[in-house]
Amino acid sequence: MAGLPPSLSGQDVGSFAYLTIKDRLPQILTKAIDTLHRHKSEFFEKHGEKGMEAEKKAISLLSKLRNESQTDKPIIPFVEKFADTDIWNQYLEYQQSLLNDTDEKPRWFYSPWLFVECYAYRRIHEAVIQSPPIDDFDVFKEAKEQNFFESLESITALCIHLQELMTTIEDLEENQLKNEFFKLLQISLWGNKCDLSLSGGETSSQKTNIINTLEDLKPFILVNDMEHLWSLLSNCKKTREKVSVTRVDIVLDNSGFELVTDLVLADFLLFSNLATEIHFYGKMIPWFVSDTTIHDFNWVIEQVKHCDHKWVSKCGVDWENYVKMGKWVYHDHIFWTGPHEFCAMFHVAPDLYAELQKAHLILFKGDLNYRKLTGDRKWEFTVPFHRALNGFHPAPLCSIRTLKAEIQVGLRPGQGEQLTASEPNWLTTGKYGIFQFDGPL
Repeated sequence: MAGLPPSLSGQDVGSFAYLTIKDRLPQILTKAIDTLHRHKSEFFEKHGEKGMEAEKKAISLLSKLRNESQTDKPIIPFVEKFADTDIWNQYLEYQQSLLNDTDEKPRWFYSPWLFVECYAYRRIHEAVIQSPPIDDFDVFKEAKEQNFFESLESITALCIHLQELMTTIEDLEENQLKNEFFKLLQISLWGNKCDLSLSGGETSSQKTNIINTLEDLKPFILVNDMEHLWSLLSNCKKTREKVSVTRVDIVLDNSGFELVTDLVLADFLLFSNLATEIHFYGKMIPWFVSDTTIHDFNWVIEQVKHCDHKWVSKCGVDWENYVKMGKWVYHDHIFWTGPHEFCAMFHVAPDLYAELQKAHLILFKGDLNYRKLTGDRKWEFTVPFHRALNGFHPAPLCSIRTLKAEIQVGLRPGQGEQLTASEPNWLTTGKYGIFQFDGPL
């Protein structure tokens, strides 16, 4: 790890990491506790007294977690057996080995923020799985579904736009097709603003028709490598005779509105022949409040399918068919909810790395993926993206994110400093976005 800058952490008082551990995490835990409490009668109806006891136990474990984080207690190992328990506990030992004093334990405000924040969500999961018979309860499910329903107007507009586009796609010249591709990429980018972990679990739905705002939002794209994505995929399309498959992988972020923007983009990629198959990667367990699980993925498609607008409903029917036909493939892997940055994937999850190597292009959605791509370190703004990836290059890849963490690389000299001078919080508000590509040009 020589030559790498230090990790972002909560020891920098006033930093976004510090405020996350101090304020946002306790707020998210309080909402999770409240959600369990509100489902008490449902647990009783389903499971009787056992359900009531389980609810009390889960709340007690989450309250304990909230207290530990707020008072900067030592980070403790996991006790409940799960697919990744050993991996997590080994990583905990590794974090302890980095400390100077052998008796010292990793603590909330002094350990790397990426590790601590992932650990918190893994502990939330442990609190639930330690509480049977409610051990399959998703404390974030309601919030994700609310985000979808509150964004329904925007979802409808987006699906109608897609269906209208499909009726004219045959007649589009190459340049027009490229412009439509760019439009849907930008919609997918700004869909990333709907992040419930940033808002502490408070509603963050998409209330306006995003299509009408794209021109106004263009100046806020700080790194724009969309041309690279177009040239890569259009070249694949032109050489399709030689290579019969063009595979685009999308590593998903939030469910709800953002997931719909990703599915619309994926549909367009197939319909325009820029790709022949799309592989989606989601989380195996509830994660960072609004991250997509297989349940969320299927639920969103089902909701769109049953919408009472015929063109919206058609999108859902098409998407369900893509899944059945194998043109859309959903994967999950325990690595995505682990503590490791992506440069460790080759060694920690070689099967997943090998799967990603099959892609012609990987799109990494959102902030947590960017933090894991770059190791969540105090990089200079001008450090090349390729360098910050620290050896992680399974296939050509692109990060599509709105900025919600104090990390950004690959900027022009002076660009970051100018933004800091005019807007001190530019790195964390979600106002700015990037399309940052790494691969052969």
